[in-house]
Amino acid sequence: MSSSNEDLKQQSESEHLEQLEEEMMFEEDEIAKEGDQLLEQLAAAQTKAEENWELLLRTRADMENLRKRTEKDLENAHKYGIEKFVAEMLPVKDSMELGIAAQEATLESLQEGMQLTMNMFNTTFEKLGVEEIDPQNEPFDPEMHQAMTIQETADVEPNTVIAVMQKGYRLNGRLVRPAMVMVSKKPD
Repeated sequence: MSSSNEDLKQQSESEHLEQLEEEMMFEEDEIAKEGDQLLEQLAAAQTKAEENWELLLRTRADMENLRKRTEKDLENAHKYGIEKFVAEMLPVKDSMELGIAAQEATLESLQEGMQLTMNMFNTTFEKLGVEEIDPQNEPFDPEMHQAMTIQETADVEPNTVIAVMQKGYRLNGRLVRPAMVMVSKKPD
């Protein structure tokens, strides 16, 4: 019996060893699968990192190009910003040159020429969005007028513009120059 016990024992150990080998093979397969999954994840992460790096480089290049283009546009705006103004003023200059070149100019024709030139100026200013501020007999507005002197008078309400020394101007609603005015004051 001892041989049969030994056989049983050997058989049991052999079965146990086979079972352990199967478990080890199963665990090795699991480890290999996990390793393969990790390698796939690593490869995917590397691919994504490369894509993001390329995207970063392209974005940097785009930003640099945009900066350069904006810089050039700003430079051109400063350089050629008054081009429209110059183009609009050239006919006025031409008109003045023709008036100066006139051989037989009378006082009346000079006055007429000056009036036509002034009309051209006004039309040009209007096209460019320049508004004239002529506040004669209007209430004094410190936002649009600069009081040069104050004069006592009973003829008009206090704080009324009674004389305009120099007209003011706005460009598209923004004050360029205030009107220089004389303002009324109630007599003492």
